[in-house]
Amino acid sequence: MAGSEGPLKGVKVLDLSRILAGPTCTQLLGDLGANVIKIENPATKGDDTRQWGPPYVADADGNPSDLSAYFMSANRNKKSVAIDIATAEGQAEIKRLAAYADILIENFKPGGLAKYGLDYKALSKDIPGLVYCSISGYGQTGPNSSKPGYDLMAQGYGGIMSLTGDPEGAPMKVGVGIADVMCGMYATVGILAALRHRDLTGEGQQIDLALVDAQIAWLINEGVNYLTSGDVPQRRGNGHPNIVPYDVYETSDGHVILAVGNDSQFRRFCDFVERPELADDPRFATNPSRLENRDALNAILRPAVRSVDTETVISELENRKVPVGPVQTMDQVFDTEQVAARQMQIAMQADPAEVKLIGNPLKFSRTPVTYRAAPPVFGADTQDVLSAENPFND
Repeated sequence: MAGSEGPLKGVKVLDLSRILAGPTCTQLLGDLGANVIKIENPATKGDDTRQWGPPYVADADGNPSDLSAYFMSANRNKKSVAIDIATAEGQAEIKRLAAYADILIENFKPGGLAKYGLDYKALSKDIPGLVYCSISGYGQTGPNSSKPGYDLMAQGYGGIMSLTGDPEGAPMKVGVGIADVMCGMYATVGILAALRHRDLTGEGQQIDLALVDAQIAWLINEGVNYLTSGDVPQRRGNGHPNIVPYDVYETSDGHVILAVGNDSQFRRFCDFVERPELADDPRFATNPSRLENRDALNAILRPAVRSVDTETVISELENRKVPVGPVQTMDQVFDTEQVAARQMQIAMQADPAEVKLIGNPLKFSRTPVTYRAAPPVFGADTQDVLSAENPFND
């Protein structure tokens, strides 16, 4: 990608994280122009997600490489350096790299790096301006701080699974590792805020970020609904807790999403289903009344929508300015003109082959994101980085 090298050009990141939350953060920093060195453990042949496949990118002989799709989803714009931090030599290398870095991010259990002299307390003595982000399952404090944290457990402990799934079914996780991904987003925001403070004052600091805390933070309206009312929210499938009709509806040949956000939109929707009297029915005339009579309304609307094909539902409701949309599969998503126009699918030349990746959603008018390096094979940059006088030189 031509043009600017990004708003974070010159920022140096030492990445001791693995799996998804930390790598999501450091990939985003890398897309924004930061120089990211990813440390990987030789004993495990690198980041755990290198083995989380198939699918994998095949090497020149057709055999699976260590570039799994999972690993590639969060590890572009990074250099891979193999260092065993359990050894004295490895610890010395990390300290040398940290001395050049602006940011260090890690996701070891609380206290896990202290035995190597690589915790914030130890490193900040010699590097007072270091921004040090620690991601863990439950945070550095609290009765659960020593417990491991994984996305699924965070979704369970933090409550989102209790809100997700069919009302009559089991609690359901979100289809992707959303607790990890959102934790990585919070980490990015926190790091940039701490970096701003460091640039103004010279002071670094530690950011203590818990996977569970981040998940609880994005309970958003359902969390505050409970705190306000004391009523425990229930699973509603695809239904909205505060708006009706706002749900997935079956058509004659598929499904559509209806998002009727106000009473005027509801009136226009009733015109489409040829039931204009519903807009004046006291049970349905206002959103609070529709919420109270959700089941009765859906008993009328679902058969009406089910009698029409998807294309007609979407075109007719769009003409009436009623929010509506398709439910697309992955092949449909990445085949749309919108994805192409927004560059949300990109291609990069990796070793050993070209790979397709999801693009960055940030669109800057002056300092666009850049895709400078494909996800690296394990240890690809070890010799270059460790032999360089300044390991963060591009």
